[in-house]
Amino acid sequence: MIFRRSRFHDLIVRQLDLFVRDYPEVIIEARERLDAYNRASRDEAEELYGDYVDAVETGTEILADIRDSYARTLDEETGETYEAEFNRAVVKRLPEFGLEIENN
Repeated sequence: MIFRRSRFHDLIVRQLDLFVRDYPEVIIEARERLDAYNRASRDEAEELYGDYVDAVETGTEILADIRDSYARTLDEETGETYEAEFNRAVVKRLPEFGLEIENN
């Protein structure tokens, strides 16, 4: 079986590289807040989980803006293909933001 790269593979890799380079604090914050939640007592867990969700939401919104900005330059069908490929790449490379990327 021959596997073919997706049409937008190289572009999406570059876009995610830029996100990682330009927004490291967003990634670090999400990971640190998840770690804090995982270490928390029951009394603190609910509030810390909310903090984690807020951090993930910030990163997801930035990624969705990157995705949507490019998708607007494409026709509808191609844009849908690109969006699906972008979302899959986020799930694979930045899983903390992958759960919500399709909802944005």
